[in-house]
Amino acid sequence: MADYILTLRCINRRGIVAAVAGRIARHGGDITEANQFDDPETGMFFMRVAFSMDEPEQDFRAAIAEEEKSFGLDLALRPAGQKRKVLLLVSRFDHCLGDLLYRMRIGELNMEVVGIVGNHPREALNLTLMEGIPYHYLPITKDTKPQQEAQIRALIEQNGVELVVLARYMQVLSDEFSAYLSGRCINIHHSFLPGFKGAKPYHQAHERGVKMIGATAHYVTGDLDEGPIICQDVEAVSHADTPDALVRKGRDIERRVLARAVGWHLEDRVLLNKRKTVVFMN
Repeated sequence: MADYILTLRCINRRGIVAAVAGRIARHGGDITEANQFDDPETGMFFMRVAFSMDEPEQDFRAAIAEEEKSFGLDLALRPAGQKRKVLLLVSRFDHCLGDLLYRMRIGELNMEVVGIVGNHPREALNLTLMEGIPYHYLPITKDTKPQQEAQIRALIEQNGVELVVLARYMQVLSDEFSAYLSGRCINIHHSFLPGFKGAKPYHQAHERGVKMIGATAHYVTGDLDEGPIICQDVEAVSHADTPDALVRKGRDIERRVLARAVGWHLEDRVLLNKRKTVVFMN
């Protein structure tokens, strides 16, 4: 039997769960995990179903199209074990990049990194990259931003990239590029949004005597640091922590928050709900 993940969203109405579960059952499917959420604020319904099935995928796709049309489903079906092609973008801070590559190497993240884009030379990184992953040095200035983003876009399309991850990529994407990557670009922000923005956020937090710092992973949109939030985490700090101590703790939070968000996306656990997300955590 083959394993599949089916996700859907639509305007809520009666009978959706029964129709989808019934269709899977009629085609010899065995549901192993099911999550659903009805949002009364937006009137939207969200569902994620993991199931096993002997029947060929194309036959089931043709059959589920009946429910898709009847209920107006925004539906996606994917083999559960299929690796997703990912492009990582990085600047000088490489702790998130190194963590994602390590988690991929040990099988924790089911992805294939097809390339790494950096706006600084590879020599600026403090880690040794995995053999076989190309590093694309694409410097950028205010005047060359359109050309540089066009180069990244070409890499995305040439390699069939399904997800772009800004692993501490310290450049603001243009509105046009953000729209092009809508729903498939994750950024890690070094703050528990909303929070201290601009230069040296940990130093600002230290000056204010904060007792907790955090990080936020979100989808990229044209509104800077305002995209739908996927994952957040925090860590307590004290009056004795120096700015350097906050930076060190912040790196750890950023790594785990970004990895968690990427993992949930790869497993189809994140569904967009207008300016928010629905996350079916495992």
